[in-house]
Amino acid sequence: MVQSEVSQHYHYGTGKRKTAIARVRLYPDDPGPVIINGKPMDEYFNWEPWQVTINEPFRVTDTGNRFRVVAKVTGGGVNAQAQAIRHGIARALIVFDPSLKPTLRRHGLITRDSRIKESKKYGLKRARRAPQYTKR
Repeated sequence: MVQSEVSQHYHYGTGKRKTAIARVRLYPDDPGPVIINGKPMDEYFNWEPWQVTINEPFRVTDTGNRFRVVAKVTGGGVNAQAQAIRHGIARALIVFDPSLKPTLRRHGLITRDSRIKESKKYGLKRARRAPQYTKR
């Protein structure tokens, strides 16, 4: 009961990448593990580059070990989920301290990567792939 009373104050950020959506909460002055969908980060993302991607906003702003991160992520693939969490952490850091925004902007961490899969068009096999032409 005491733990939940202490850590009620948090900073929120939503991150997106392709079809992945991450809802991130940063609990300040409560250093702890990064929890993603109820699991520790190294269990949910067991490949080192994904973990580096998630921790990039903390590395850039020198705010490592100052927050406990709780994230819920849905949709997309594993890499897109990692990048969505990174985007959500960056946005939550801006809510925590607006003076971090220029640093995060310089490293391209608050710009939403809007590239998504183009939808299929009728009469075509894919978005732009036409059926094979046969002369005879």
